[in-house]
Amino acid sequence: MSERLMDGFPPRPDTQVTLANWRTTPFNQWAFHHVRELLPTADIPHDATNVRELPVKIAPLEELRITGPGAQELTLDQALRATSTDGLVVLHRGSIVLERYCNGMSERSPHILMSVTKSMLGLLAGILAGAGILKASQLVTDVIPELKSTAWEGATVMQLLDMRTGVAFNEDYLATSGPMIAYRRAAGWNPPEPGEPASDLRAFFRELTESEGRHGGRFWYVSPNTDLLGWIIERMSGRRYADLMSEQLWQPMGAAQNAYITVDRLGAPRVAGGMCATTRDLARVGQMLVEGGSYRGRQIVPSSWIDMIVNDGDRQAWSAGNLAAYYPGVPIHYRAKWYVELSESPLLFCLGIHGQNLFVDPKDEIVIAKFSSQPQPLDAACIALTGTLVGALRRMLAER
Repeated sequence: MSERLMDGFPPRPDTQVTLANWRTTPFNQWAFHHVRELLPTADIPHDATNVRELPVKIAPLEELRITGPGAQELTLDQALRATSTDGLVVLHRGSIVLERYCNGMSERSPHILMSVTKSMLGLLAGILAGAGILKASQLVTDVIPELKSTAWEGATVMQLLDMRTGVAFNEDYLATSGPMIAYRRAAGWNPPEPGEPASDLRAFFRELTESEGRHGGRFWYVSPNTDLLGWIIERMSGRRYADLMSEQLWQPMGAAQNAYITVDRLGAPRVAGGMCATTRDLARVGQMLVEGGSYRGRQIVPSSWIDMIVNDGDRQAWSAGNLAAYYPGVPIHYRAKWYVELSESPLLFCLGIHGQNLFVDPKDEIVIAKFSSQPQPLDAACIALTGTLVGALRRMLAER
């Protein structure tokens, strides 16, 4: 598009970003870091008196070369363009060694995390479990009895965290009708059809009554599992999710700016994909994990929870699941909303559609936060190229 998006007063019709087009290219290049201008949101405040400083020590990484599609050699900047990068922050030993912004982004621009939001919930769940507020072994319907006679009956909180419920739901990001569209309308992410009755997330959960497997079986990616966890956390704690995220994670770990999260028409948070934060603050989350879940001597995420994520996943469940094909030959398990690439130096990572990622290498003290506006929700070539880029950065930095 030759015209700049949302430029003018008003913008030209063909450059306007709306609720109907905000996740499609090229409109997502503007929308993904202006989400609060399109959707209702709840603030996740930071603590201005407790900001983790990130010294800038730019490393000589321009010589990096990686092999892209068709055995083509790519420079760092070419790889970033090929994966539609909006923001990139790389930390090594707590310092920024590489930083890039595109498409109008800056270090102060909150960008949507998409499903990296799930991994932030996974950390909050660990904090609440450590405090005795969240009980991972508890049945979903013991906490939310309104969901008896739905597909979640018999499932535990831990099975929601591990994406191992038997709920029948086709997570088709390119769907134009059916349950996926009803889900997005319930969350407020899609506009309602003319005359369509208003919906909301909690009402939508009660519509999922069919099963296609047993609870505790294979890994099966169902985003409503995570949004349901948001309701469970609020019900068990008696607190708003955004307030808990702020008080229990965002403020203690030293975020430099407020984050925010999209909410439906009744204020239910979209904890499966609606959190927005700066690239640097996402990197700060990774640095906290490099430091064992602590900051300034305070244990924020229990070390036992992090150990569980790293060590207690089920590789067979992952291999039988519906995302393994995007990582052919890579040994992975999924635990408490985090992916773990298993090797001598395990890599913790998060994945969100359209190219959102956080990679954490605790052994070599490397953190890579990457935001993107890729045209396709899940693009196997972009996932592979990003993995190649991350591997090259890790090798270069580990040798320094």
